[in-house]
Amino acid sequence: MRKEHFDITGMTCSACSARVEKAVGRLQGTAEVSVNLLTNSMQLAYDEAVLNTEQIIRAVEQAGYGASVKGKKAEASMQAKTAPLEREVAAMRYRLLWSVVFLLPVMFIAMHQMVLGWLGIPVPAWLQDLFAGPENAITFSFAQFLLILPIMYLNRKYYSNGFRNLWQGAPNMDSLVGMGSMAAALFGAFAVFRMGWGLGHGELALVAEYSRNLYFESAGMIVTLITVGKFLEAKAKGRTGEALARLMELAPQTATVLRDGQELSLPVADLLVGDEIIVRPGERLPADGTVLAGQTSIDESALTGESLPVFKQPGDKVTSATLNKTGAIHFRAEKVGSDTAISQIIRLVEEASASKAPMARLADRIAGIFVPVVILIALAAGGIWLAVGASVEFAFSIAISILVISCPCALGLATPVAIMVGTGKGAENGILIKSGEALEIAQAVDTVVLDKTGTITEGRPQVTDILALSVPEAELLSLAAGLEKNSEHPLAEAVLAYAQAKGITPAGISDFQAVVGRGLQGSVQNALCLAGNEAFMTEQGVDILDCQQELRRLADEGKTPLLFARERKLLGIIAVADKEKESSVQAIGQLTAMGLEVIMLTGDNERTAEAVRRRLGITQAIAGVLPEAKERHITALQAQGHRVAMVGDGINDAPALARADIGIAIGAGTDVAIESADAVLIRSNLLDAVSAIKLSRAVIRNIKENLFWAFIYNIIGIPLAAGLLYPAFGIKLSPMIGAAAMSMSSVCVVMNALRLRSFKTADIDKQEGQETVRKEETTMQKELKIEGMMCAHCQKHVNDALAKMAGVTAVTVNLEAGTATVTADREIPESEFAQVITEAGYELVG
Repeated sequence: MRKEHFDITGMTCSACSARVEKAVGRLQGTAEVSVNLLTNSMQLAYDEAVLNTEQIIRAVEQAGYGASVKGKKAEASMQAKTAPLEREVAAMRYRLLWSVVFLLPVMFIAMHQMVLGWLGIPVPAWLQDLFAGPENAITFSFAQFLLILPIMYLNRKYYSNGFRNLWQGAPNMDSLVGMGSMAAALFGAFAVFRMGWGLGHGELALVAEYSRNLYFESAGMIVTLITVGKFLEAKAKGRTGEALARLMELAPQTATVLRDGQELSLPVADLLVGDEIIVRPGERLPADGTVLAGQTSIDESALTGESLPVFKQPGDKVTSATLNKTGAIHFRAEKVGSDTAISQIIRLVEEASASKAPMARLADRIAGIFVPVVILIALAAGGIWLAVGASVEFAFSIAISILVISCPCALGLATPVAIMVGTGKGAENGILIKSGEALEIAQAVDTVVLDKTGTITEGRPQVTDILALSVPEAELLSLAAGLEKNSEHPLAEAVLAYAQAKGITPAGISDFQAVVGRGLQGSVQNALCLAGNEAFMTEQGVDILDCQQELRRLADEGKTPLLFARERKLLGIIAVADKEKESSVQAIGQLTAMGLEVIMLTGDNERTAEAVRRRLGITQAIAGVLPEAKERHITALQAQGHRVAMVGDGINDAPALARADIGIAIGAGTDVAIESADAVLIRSNLLDAVSAIKLSRAVIRNIKENLFWAFIYNIIGIPLAAGLLYPAFGIKLSPMIGAAAMSMSSVCVVMNALRLRSFKTADIDKQEGQETVRKEETTMQKELKIEGMMCAHCQKHVNDALAKMAGVTAVTVNLEAGTATVTADREIPESEFAQVITEAGYELVG
């Protein structure tokens, strides 16, 4: 199956999108089609062996609309993408301005007597002589007729599109507006002829009756008010895509490339995999790759939401569209164009914005039959009023009011605007939700299954405890590092990293030997040294009875104890564990508080799993689970009736992610997890999974609100327009009020969806009751003058030291200027800064 995206032109309401969807859906070879009114786009999955793009475009054109294959190049600029919307807004502004210019005199001529009478102002004599009385009826009516002709011409698309679709048997919103306005204008023209006949035959009563029932002002007001609504709607729709626009603007247009020893400035579109690119301070990275030379701090906040810059040096990965802050770097491009992280993120957000939630299908089905039903209701209501003795003018006004007040636009916009704003807001914070369907499912989950390694924990072992028994701690670490540096075991890396951080030199080891499944042995100055587990020490005759209690404690805490001995004498214990992330306990607490059952799946032993479960407050822990078995556990939960969200690292957990009702890949924004998961969390922060579910609930709640108001508007508006309350209360809507109400209903739906822009993601910065939220405001910002920084390592040390201070929310260290700018949510005294900087090995001078 091939997946293709098309731009669709000519759609004005959900009846249009339903018609396009139905026309393409009938084609043989179509597997899935989704048409989005908001983005004027269509996503289509089809069998290339049966169907091609030319046939698809032809089907759309036969339905009365235009179609073209959407450009796929990532280098397409934001200006190119927003130009159609900007042109549409500009064209509507022009139409609206001149429509109002001609409408005002029409309204003045038609209503001056009534308005001036309300205000208690006598009608000027010249107006009386020009427009008052039966003798001036033709002047009165024909002046209005001439003035509405420019209005109708400026807004001719309502008539051309509306009647074309009506003839094709698929009336839409334009059909309702066009029929209502044209009928009013034609009735006015008929009235002019009747008044002319009345004047010629001395029937002045007939002339007076028709002069009071002209609808020229309604004909012009209807299309003008609809254009007002469309203009406001288009302006608001432009705001719904601001998050996506900001993402698109991040990508640089040019790159400095090193080719044949020369620096060349090339368009980003011309970059090739393997190109060596130079990025200087203040520039954004044009591709994904690996640093070859140089050191710097990279601001990745636009993609990850993390406020602190990330230190980069040779061998580190860098990502496109991130901002180089301090030093110049030289890196090799590994992903360019549409393969870069920013391009994939933009593609995901666009696809999600163009997709539909399952509940939107109901609105689509209703919209497909809505307009024909409204036309029938209008004809029936007019006929009924005629049958019960109402005047032709009254019945005619009822029919026009029904036509123009009915609004399929609000139904069509209810879902896509909320999805676009919601997915854009998620993308701003490193939460990529792939479809409207995923959004709807996420809010309904009742069980969250978490992978342990890399999801709950850091994914890399770290030293947690050191117990030196018969030698100093430094000597124990030196021996341990000497033995472990020859090992390939993951726990060895943790010991070596810890020793290196402490500045400990590994002891020289000879006669090294690894004992599989047990431990290590070697000689230090001809003394036999051992490292391993309890079983290995017992086998080697090392007495460990005195430390059994300590060993049990460490095991109960989920830590792995490494024992070290020299000449059969126990020297000490170093405990290693995969530490839980700082955010995990808060995230799990919030998931539980939201009424969700939290289950942990892990390949670790039961004792370790139970220790983690107990520390984090997880409902259930299932241990000893191989990656391929995780899918079976998900299936079992679903068989019990649970709606399951699986949160994993997106690689080993791919089958489980695909099997779950919604798969959430964590910490794999540029990974193959994009293909297997329904949502991708760029940051390795479990709190983002909480935010994803909360965002889903907020979006679906917003969609339901939009659908409710769209339905209730028509349920109330159509009976009012039909005159249902007129016999008892004398309430009757004029066509002009109906047109204004129709326009405002769509604007209200869009504005309601824009409230999602204020959605707050969960974060670990600030605790408020049971919920953590990202700090939006700070109380202080201070620039510190620091002496002693000599290189990028110094810069990183100062950055890390300041960032760890309580209350600090952001740090920017400028190596060249010898300054650090600190932002905090509390007032920090200078003495506290001085202490931290001094402990880091530098001096605060101001």
